[in-house]
Amino acid sequence: MKNNPNCFKVLHAGALRKPIKECIHILWKRYPDLKVELDYAGSRACARAVAGGKIVDLIALADYKVFEDILIPRFVDTSFVFATDQMVLAFDEFSTHNEIITKDNWMDVLLNNSQIKYGRSDHHRDPCGYRTLMLWQLAEKFYNRPGLFKALEDSWSNVYPKSFDLACALLQGQVDYGFEYLSVAKQLNLKHIVFPPEINLSDPRLADYYARAKVVVDGSYPGLDTEITGTPIEFAIAIPKKSNQKELAQEFINILTGPRGEEILEQNGLIPC
Repeated sequence: MKNNPNCFKVLHAGALRKPIKECIHILWKRYPDLKVELDYAGSRACARAVAGGKIVDLIALADYKVFEDILIPRFVDTSFVFATDQMVLAFDEFSTHNEIITKDNWMDVLLNNSQIKYGRSDHHRDPCGYRTLMLWQLAEKFYNRPGLFKALEDSWSNVYPKSFDLACALLQGQVDYGFEYLSVAKQLNLKHIVFPPEINLSDPRLADYYARAKVVVDGSYPGLDTEITGTPIEFAIAIPKKSNQKELAQEFINILTGPRGEEILEQNGLIPC
């Protein structure tokens, strides 16, 4: 099938679904007849799709390091960081013990009640997944709770392909709690616990501390593992080399990083860079 020159194809992390759509609406005001195809997955899954031959005009991911690990320089020349976020523990008014859980006792609430189900996203596909594992490692140090990481890793109930799937499962009552981005929790109006900055991966001043956490994920090729080191959360965007709409992609980036785009990011729980 020939590529449709009037079709703008965007591949993005699930956590960016709402802000990407809102920026597309701005683009539509300029080009009412423009056909747009939005596709989303976990960031590492998105990157592997492009590396595997999927042609898109723009790719936006929840971790700039995924570009460096999988896409730069063969498939993408460079990426641009446009927003930051933080990890939270999301839940709703029907979650077991939601009335007593706090930033100080969350681990005890999750681990000491067999009826509670908590989940995370897949660390091999989605940065929110490996950031959850990093948060658990950092929490063990921060709260001085030896064995906490293993206890949490041994007791979680479900794993989902991406953070957005986890949030939907929480809304549907499949899990009581989910380790999420603040932006996703805000977009879906979920209650949430804000973790201390020492473990929520939000503060650039704590980069050296975050680097103590390490997670092994599937690498760019089968059988090749990659070790990911903890860093402050940064979302990034890029125009693939095989993009058929490079000028339009740059126009979208200008919208996303401009005054209206920054407003959209902030309204969706992200901090523009």
